[in-house]
Amino acid sequence: MSGKKRNGSGMSRTDNRLLVIDDDAIVRDSISAYLLDSGFEVLEAENGEHGLEVFRAESPDLILCDLRMPKLDGLGVLKKVREESSETPFIVVSGAGIMADVVEALRLGASDYIIKPIVDLEVLEHAINRTLDSAELVRQNRKYRENLEEAITSLKEHLNILQEDHKAGRQVQMKMLPPKPFHFDSYSIDYNIWPSLYLSGDFIDYFPLGEHCFGFYLADVSGHGASSAFVTVMLKHMSMSLLQDYKARGQKEQVYPSVVLSMINKNLLASGLGKHATVFGGVIDTKNKQLIYSVGGHFPQPILSMQGQSRYLEERGLPVGLFPDAKYTDITVDLSGPFTLTVFSDGILEVLPQHDLKEKEQFLLANIDEQTDSVDTVMSRLGVQFLDEAPDDIALLVLSGKME
Repeated sequence: MSGKKRNGSGMSRTDNRLLVIDDDAIVRDSISAYLLDSGFEVLEAENGEHGLEVFRAESPDLILCDLRMPKLDGLGVLKKVREESSETPFIVVSGAGIMADVVEALRLGASDYIIKPIVDLEVLEHAINRTLDSAELVRQNRKYRENLEEAITSLKEHLNILQEDHKAGRQVQMKMLPPKPFHFDSYSIDYNIWPSLYLSGDFIDYFPLGEHCFGFYLADVSGHGASSAFVTVMLKHMSMSLLQDYKARGQKEQVYPSVVLSMINKNLLASGLGKHATVFGGVIDTKNKQLIYSVGGHFPQPILSMQGQSRYLEERGLPVGLFPDAKYTDITVDLSGPFTLTVFSDGILEVLPQHDLKEKEQFLLANIDEQTDSVDTVMSRLGVQFLDEAPDDIALLVLSGKME
């Protein structure tokens, strides 16, 4: 059989190294032969002392060990293994009459147990796959905790900079912003952020997602100043982590903005900062000429201009960081022609001259079209190109596509 094995969850398992320790050569050989045939790499040891030597030399992914052996029994092997490795999965094999030893093995950190005689070796294989899956989850959780601790340390360092020196904080925030303008095939992005204070709670980011896709988002964090800017650091870190994970998986999976918003929502709630944000996030598929977007309480709605018409995109959703059970949906829009997508934070409404919200929304829609493909053009059309001070942070992102 091949060297690849699929477990019950459908995950591919390739060349996991197992150590079989048993003083009964017939039992050991039969187990080893079955596991080899199932695609595992198998190491053998005829007693506990030899088993420890192999364990130290080869670092197997899992140990399968008989409990009753001369000299050093299975419990002794387990104790030594646990002294040197707290995470190596360890399955004990026990006769039906010595359950007290099984209980003791589980207390010492055994992952599972199998009762002899092993009539159906498929049961053993299932236990091994289940234990390897659990061990992998433990490793992933440990890695996540380590990354989270590093992120917290990094965030605290950034927060200290912001608190000690707003100028240094502004430099940090500006360095987190992506370079502009951004070009990807026949698409381009222009943006600007006008902070109401020295630091901004608005944030913009975008990044390639493989050969035919790129992602982008505009976030507006509640409040102003250093505390809100601190959350933008978190958002940047989260997007970088997600991007690294995506690249590690080979960049072959479809990225859905709704999934990203759900993760941001979960992480903001877990931070305990009492901050929330409105977010518009999207993915441009240049091969299929589509926009896939999701909305987390963003307002005003982005304006899509194409084929001589401008309209507000649908869907509003719930802000991220407020509701644990918030659900986000993805909407797909065809982009098979020249277009502009104009995304504002709500600070723009504070500087427009109209008196009520409905008039302001109508004014935006009337002045945005396919020709407003840069920040300067948009601001000029709105009559606020000479903006010096703003009562609220303002962010503006203009995404345009020139393909025919």
